Amino acid sequence: MRRIDFELDRDHVELNQLLKLVGIADSGGQGKAIVASGAVTVDGMVELRKTAKIRAGHVVRIDDVEIRVAAAA
Repeated sequence: MRRIDFELDRDHVELNQLLKLVGIADSGGQGKAIVASGAVTVDGMVELRKTAKIRAGHVVRIDDVEIRVAAAA
């Protein structure tokens, strides 16, 4: 499994935008489609809300990619 460490420089990021920022989706719209397909989990639970607020400490998974969200130092 490939792991991506994402530093969050604000309170939260929307799930579809996170997928875009880490390079999994080419656009926010594509990120929304990926989330709507049911392929994304947040902390082990399938997440269907495209604009779910992802905060530091969350772990997002899609296929063989794990994104660990941490607060910026």
